[in-house]
Formats: sequence, C-alpha cells, structure tokens
Amino acid sequence: MRVTISRKAHFNAAHRLHRKDWTFEQNDAVFGKCNNPNFHGHNYELIVSVTGAIDPETGYVIDAKILADIIKEEVEDAFDHKNLNLDVAEFENLNPTAENIVVVIWNKIRKRIASKFDLEVVLYETPRNFVTYKGE
Repeated sequence: MRVTISRKAHFNAAHRLHRKDWTFEQNDAVFGKCNNPNFHGHNYELIVSVTGAIDPETGYVIDAKILADIIKEEVEDAFDHKNLNLDVAEFENLNPTAENIVVVIWNKIRKRIASKFDLEVVLYETPRNFVTYKGE
C-alpha cells in the first residue's frame, strides 16, 4: 500500500531570465519583460510530495516534521528573499526559469529523502503558471 504525503511551502525571490551568451536583443525577444536588467520577483508556492509504503511501526510514510525541516533547510533558507541570479550558487550559470528552479529544488530535496520513496515537486511561479518535476 503506497501513500503520498505532501507539504506546501513558499518563498519570495527575484530573478532575471537572461542568457549571458546572447545579445540583449535576443534575450529581449525570447524573455521579454522577464529580461529586465533590474530583475523582477515572484511569490513562489511549492508542493513537495513523497510517495511510499506506510511504516507499520509509526503509521507514517515520512514524518511531516522531517519533510518540513528538509524543505525549510534546502529551499526556504536558500531561496527566500534572495536574488536567484546573484545569491544562489546553483543559478550562477543556469537561467532561473521555473523549469530550472523546480529541477534544482527536486535535486536538493532528493538527496535528503531515502531512495525507496518517489519524490514530486510542483512549483507555482504565479497562481496560473506552474511546473512539475518527478525526476528523470
């Protein structure tokens, strides 16, 4: 019997969608106002889901407090009120699109969750725009 437990979280961060190897005109044509040299921000919403067997001793798939702590340490502490382009090492050479952000978050959390569990991360950049990553 496999069950999914999910935890919601949020963080606020600024970013700029920009490729260093492109001209301003190329960046502007592809990324538009998201290429603002002064950056722009989002109130990101995050849902992290862990799927696995229920432990017969605890009745948990994973302790919700442990999952909350992992999210806080790996995502909220690392990304909240940061400029993703300037303050977060993972985006030094990686364009911080929602797609790239969700993969970075998944990788950071994956290393803290036992491999016997499936992991899914959903990242809302806006209430209507979101991405999902379940691993490769």
